[in-house]
Amino acid sequence: MRSGAERNRGRNLGWVAVMALAGLVAGAPAARAATLPFTGSLSILLGSFGIGIPGGGIATVNGSSGFGHLDSIAIPAGAFDAQGLTVSIPTTAAFPLRGIQLTAANADGAFTKPGPGSIGILGAAKLCLFGPCSGAVANLVVPLDVVGVGGTTYVTGAVNVTVVGAPWTSGTVAIGASTAHGFSHGPASQTSSTARASGVLQLVTPIFISTNLAGDFSAVPAFGVLNLHFVPEPATLVLVGAGLLVTAAIGRR
Repeated sequence: MRSGAERNRGRNLGWVAVMALAGLVAGAPAARAATLPFTGSLSILLGSFGIGIPGGGIATVNGSSGFGHLDSIAIPAGAFDAQGLTVSIPTTAAFPLRGIQLTAANADGAFTKPGPGSIGILGAAKLCLFGPCSGAVANLVVPLDVVGVGGTTYVTGAVNVTVVGAPWTSGTVAIGASTAHGFSHGPASQTSSTARASGVLQLVTPIFISTNLAGDFSAVPAFGVLNLHFVPEPATLVLVGAGLLVTAAIGRR
């Protein structure tokens, strides 16, 4: 039978091991303090419908300072990429638009909270007019390079379209009575510590679209939404699992 002193030494050694692993877990991000993996989506909302591109990558957070309260973020080009992504639009939603085919990817860009920040979209949206994209009467290809950056694009065809873009923000943007909201929150109760695993950042940008059509379709409000969810790195998950195994072993002894 082990003496009380031996049992205490065993418990102390166990806690030392747990604390050492905890220190490794806490220190794991420090080795790559300026980067953090993320998953998310890049979406364009037009009226009551939208089209979204899923993606992910490695973000550079807060420049060289890394984790903590999120102040700035940079994402690489191509984190969100779609080739011929097509959605159909109900007849009454945005006449004569009946579908959108999106071939686009994000450019590399940076954002400093609360904004504005410039993250461009490279590519174009093919607008399918008077019929679905599989049998449209006419198509209109609209470049997306002003979205998330700023500027104006003019396209002429069966319908003339003007697109006015703007940078991204984590605040609220409005076009007439329509609004979109950005936000950021961290894991658990750490509402402002988004620059760590389980933090979420959502950026929005207004897209003002005008046409030469009459009535409600002369101006169409649209919004870009960029949602980033930061996730733990595999090495961190392994360390956490090891810590749990040590704790379980101590419990059995």
